[in-house]
This record gives sequence, C-alpha cells and structure tokens, in this order.
Amino acid sequence: MPRLITINLSHGVRQMRTPWADGPEYVTQCPIQPGASYTYRFTIENQEGTLWWHAHSRWLRATVYGALIIHPKLGVPYPFPKPNTQIPILLGEWWDRDIISVQRQAIFTGAAPNVSDAYTINGQPGDLYRCSTKELFFTVANHMLTVVGNDAAYNRPFATRVVMIGPGQTTNVLLTADQPAGRYYMAARAYATAQNAAFDNTTTTAVLEYDSAPRPSTTGKQRPLLPALPRFNDTNTATAYTSQLRSLPSKNTKVPTQIDENLFFTVGLGLVNCTPGPRCQGPNNTRFAASMNNISFVLPRSTSLLQAYYQNIPGVFTTDFPSVPPVAFDYTGNVSRGLWQPQRGTKLYKLKYGSNVQIVLQDTAIVSTEDHPLHLHGYHFYVVGQGFGNFNPSRDTARFNLVDPPIRNTINVPVGGWTVIRFVADNPGVWLMHCHIDSHLRWGLAMSFLVENGPGKMQSVEAPPPDLPPC
Repeated sequence: MPRLITINLSHGVRQMRTPWADGPEYVTQCPIQPGASYTYRFTIENQEGTLWWHAHSRWLRATVYGALIIHPKLGVPYPFPKPNTQIPILLGEWWDRDIISVQRQAIFTGAAPNVSDAYTINGQPGDLYRCSTKELFFTVANHMLTVVGNDAAYNRPFATRVVMIGPGQTTNVLLTADQPAGRYYMAARAYATAQNAAFDNTTTTAVLEYDSAPRPSTTGKQRPLLPALPRFNDTNTATAYTSQLRSLPSKNTKVPTQIDENLFFTVGLGLVNCTPGPRCQGPNNTRFAASMNNISFVLPRSTSLLQAYYQNIPGVFTTDFPSVPPVAFDYTGNVSRGLWQPQRGTKLYKLKYGSNVQIVLQDTAIVSTEDHPLHLHGYHFYVVGQGFGNFNPSRDTARFNLVDPPIRNTINVPVGGWTVIRFVADNPGVWLMHCHIDSHLRWGLAMSFLVENGPGKMQSVEAPPPDLPPC
C-alpha cells in the first residue's frame, strides 16, 4: 500500500531561513504524496563532519536513513591528521516485521511497542544473530578510537575504547590500524536505563579486516576477536565518555552569557487513565504517554505548523507552551500519581529573533527515570552543564562550562538527571524539539519553537518553494 512520507534530509544542518527543507511531517511540511516528489533545497553554513538524513514520518526512520558527510572547503585542512580513508558506519535497529504494523499495534493497545529483533551496522545485524532505540555503546576489538567531532562540529580530540552514541547523534572517530594483521569485530549494543522496561539486549557486529590478513577460508571457522562492551546499564561509562567532550578553541565560539529566555523543561513518560480493555494495555490498564512540561505534543493533521504560521491560518496551534512546569515537584524522587497524566495540546513557545536562550532539560521519575536523546531542529547549541538529580540553580550554575562547551544538535539528558543548553535564536521559523526515541515522540515527548522574523529580509523566513507538498 503506498504511504505518505517526509524526509528529514538535513538532520542537524544549520540551514538558515529555509525551514521548508527541514522535513518533520506536519511541522514544516505535509507528507509527500505517493508517487510525488519534493526537492529539499538548503545551504550548509560553517559546518564540517558527519550528519545524517532520515524519514520523519511515523517510524519509517527505522528503515529510511543514510549518512550526510560534509567535507572541508578546498584548501582548508582538517584540525587533525587527514585520514587515509573515510568509512561511514550507521548503527540501526531492525524488526522482523513491518515497522508500521509494530507502530499501529502500539498505538492501538496503548502499551509499549515490541522491541526490535536486532541492531545493525550498515544495515547488517552481524554474526551473533541467527539470521546473520536506544543509545548504543560502540567499540572495535584491540583498537583505540580518537573522537574528533560530533554533530558536524569538531571537538578537542580524546582517546577512548568505547563510544556512546544516542539516536540522532553523529560522531567522527579516527582509528589507527596499528594491530597485527587480522580480522577484528566492531560491535555495538544498547545502553538501557529505564527500570523494568523490555529492550533489545542483543549485540550487532561487523568486521574490520586488514588487507594483509589471511582470508577467512584459510582460517577455518575461527571468528574475529570480539571486544568487551560495557554493561547495558553502565551509566558510569556513559558519563565518563560525555564528560570528555569539549569544543575546539574558535573565534566562532560565542556562548551566550546574557540570557533573555531562561526556560525549564521537564521531560519524561506518563500514563493516561482509561477504561480497561484492548486499548488500555499499558501498566495497570492505562495508556503510555510522554510530555514536556506536562504537555503531550499533538501534531496537526490538516496543515503543517509552519504553513499555519506563514499563512496566518487560525486554530492550528497556540503559543502558550509553558516556560516552566505547571507544578514544581521532586522531579527525580517519589512523584505523586496525580502528576503522571499529562495534558494534550499543540502548544508552541515563541522566541524573539536574536534572543539568547537557556533551557534546563530535567528528566523525571514518572513511570521511570530514563536517558532521553533530545534533538532541536534548525539549531546547534552549547551544552554548558549536565548532572544527576534535580537541577539546583544556586549550586549547579557555578559549574557551567562557558569556555569550551561541546556543540551538539542532539543531547542525552542523563537518566535521573539534567542537561543545560544555550543558543541564539537567529534562525526564524517553526522548529521541532523532540525525543529521538520513536515511541516517545509518538507518545508526545516534543514541543516546537516559533522563532519570529528579524528586522530585514535576510533575517526572515524565505517563501515556500513551489513544489511544497500539499496537505
């Protein structure tokens, strides 16, 4: 059956004034009709490294995605030794069934979706599955890795045995082939933090083979060397990894210090009370939900948010998304059940062009604390602070890194903890911010910013392209 689809052809690209090419369905465009086409037009500015593209309709991202590699301009060197070769490695998830049917079943029942059957490296599950989500730990047997970039921004290089990468994130890594000629497994498996939640606990592999290594036919059935991976719930390793990320010194590093918009967003799961039956198969006859500041985000269906804003179409959204939670509580402690059910709404938060924005992203213990990968479309941002427990401004602000914080477009909010990001609202349009775990996005863990036009044409949203898909 033909399906509508949108493509986020520019995940993480700092495309200025062209939100029509961003991709998420019913946010910046309506889906591309079956048999139709749409050309995404955007300009890449001041970014180098690796990003990716993917479908942004329902759960089709699980099968429709690829790498987007941005090379330096001609004559501009890398800020590290130039690699001899570059190999894109894409980590994914795979279900042995139609992914849309998995989503439909979860939507119908209100329960958690079936876990995936495998993880993949470049589309292949590897030797540990009979058929030969979640954040992933990644490593290569007997090889050190040097991390040099994340989300199309270079970082201060550091060596590591294990890379922690979340859904939506990209990482540039140097590997030096300095081991005895042979075949070595690269491997990845989940970092899973939610309590009492099912997850895919399998391990995906691929093979790094030296040109001079003996061919497999001459070595019998001996497998390559398998690396050691952290435990599934090894938060210490995940934290140690992210704490090493620092941006490179640059004249373009301008962390906002005078804050115009100081926002506090709680993020996490929830449960909706409903009548016991086939559509209420979540915990204790409920339906799963998710929210930011207790608002479970609802996408429109008759037009996109950007079109409604640009064309002044009334009744599609409101601009009263709360700047703080409606009720303050012990976010990572014992949360009253009266706070577990969010409100549904299509609420945006309006930002003036050029305003300096700080957002505290606070995980909650509603249902379960969990590591949430949050992606902000249309922007990259500075990660100035992270920690565990409830964010305390009188204590934690003094620890912010305002000198060389990492630059990201997707950040993991630590399990039972918080992250603080800063950016300048200099890209007008409607931009989605959401959890990059597909089920959480479908349950409502999202919101959108409406960034107003600036004073002139070059600070305003461009007109929509003539081939923009109709609603």
